[in-house]
Amino acid sequence: PECGHEWTLSDLKTEESGLLVKDSNGNVLNNGDTVIVIKNLPVKGSPKPVIAGTKVKNIRLTDGDHNIDCRIEGFGSMALKSEFVKKA
Repeated sequence: PECGHEWTLSDLKTEESGLLVKDSNGNVLNNGDTVIVIKNLPVKGSPKPVIAGTKVKNIRLTDGDHNIDCRIEGFGSMALKSEFVKKA
């Protein structure tokens, strides 16, 4: 109460909307979107990386450092950071 900051209605709506995840270009991602990997990503425990240009369908957004859960052909289920993908 001492800082003098006043909340606006738009601030409250942004907080209520929940998780806001953006791709490398600043586009907002939603559950079920299709994204494309923009950089070769090494996979722990696998001899080959996820190659740039790989299309990932039906993503699920989560809260945390790796905020995209998905299934990639040839690798299975994994978590990705939104900064390494772009919306297809």
